[in-house]
Amino acid sequence: MDTDPAALSPATIAVTAGRPPREAGAPVNPAVVLSSTFVSSGVPAPGEPLYARNGTASWDPFERALADLEGSDLPAVVMGSGMAAIDAALSLVPRGGRVVMPRHSYQMSLALAQEQAQDRGWQRDLVDVEDTDQVLDAVRGADGRGPASVLWLESPTNPMLEVADLPALVAGAHEAGALVVVDNTFATPLGQRPLDHGADLVVHSVTKYLAGHSDVVLGALVTTDPRLREHVAHVRTVRGAVPGPWDVWLALRGMRTLALRVERSQASAAVLAARLAEHPAVEQVRHPSLPTDPGHRTALRVLRGFGSVVALRPRGGQDAADALVDAVRLWVPATSLGGVESTLERRRRFPTESATVPADLVRLSVGVEDVEDLWRDLDRALAEVAPT
Repeated sequence: MDTDPAALSPATIAVTAGRPPREAGAPVNPAVVLSSTFVSSGVPAPGEPLYARNGTASWDPFERALADLEGSDLPAVVMGSGMAAIDAALSLVPRGGRVVMPRHSYQMSLALAQEQAQDRGWQRDLVDVEDTDQVLDAVRGADGRGPASVLWLESPTNPMLEVADLPALVAGAHEAGALVVVDNTFATPLGQRPLDHGADLVVHSVTKYLAGHSDVVLGALVTTDPRLREHVAHVRTVRGAVPGPWDVWLALRGMRTLALRVERSQASAAVLAARLAEHPAVEQVRHPSLPTDPGHRTALRVLRGFGSVVALRPRGGQDAADALVDAVRLWVPATSLGGVESTLERRRRFPTESATVPADLVRLSVGVEDVEDLWRDLDRALAEVAPT
């Protein structure tokens, strides 16, 4: 049987990649190397371990497995947090340059980009990522400012779940001479592989679906360009954005069940979205599975799944949204997403959230519990807090 990752399904890659060599008596799981420093040979050979900030065997299996999932021959670069990965990617914007971003990107991506734009002398332009022409006009500098340096994409976006026409945007950005960075946290490599469309760099908050158990904080970047990989790995080293060996080992263990978890959670999300769309206490629902969703047709074309996050706005506005979060019993009121447990939160409670996100929007991260139990809890809570 062909075990080349290119010939395997993503579900199989998630289970098999990054394993030790198959030898009699060998472990099936990689070891954790608990050492900060290594014995030196005098003049180190290329790749020889020296100090764990530069590299350690504890990172290697995860970096290889994620690269295989995203379709790269180069190992991924695992980082100490998702924000460390975002920071490394934004470091590609040169002084005097410009980055174009979805207006509803992850709030901390927007905040960091604004901070770095001020500190490093570049510009941040925000666009509606579902309007392909608007995005490409901004990248090309149709207003006379010249082309952007970097196009930053999320699809689906956090928390509005807008879906980008990734192939068209990547192609158009490259024609304009811009690098393309894609935050693939929501879709995961099971939902889309941006490198297949020509994206230059993929960003992950490993904390979310890849690790999947709400017990580690990690980030990662993947590219097919050796120069870009060298750059972000250098950023990791010199800025100290290094992960601990146990966290990376836990992330790899979590990734073994990625396909099972995503299959279950996104199927449940579609069921819940369809029911919420008809619920008398709900004003609006967004999920790409809904035929009425603005991103549905694009999602059918560019995604291999609709994802496990649902956004809803209950009738009654912000007060009803806050009451809904307080009223659920099975759902966990918490930030973050992508764990086995179902969570929810009102996103505008954060002052850094985009001002164009409705104040009453509640983001639901659907976990792997029984969908009927999740629905009963949500339906009861909605009946309690939202007028019909």
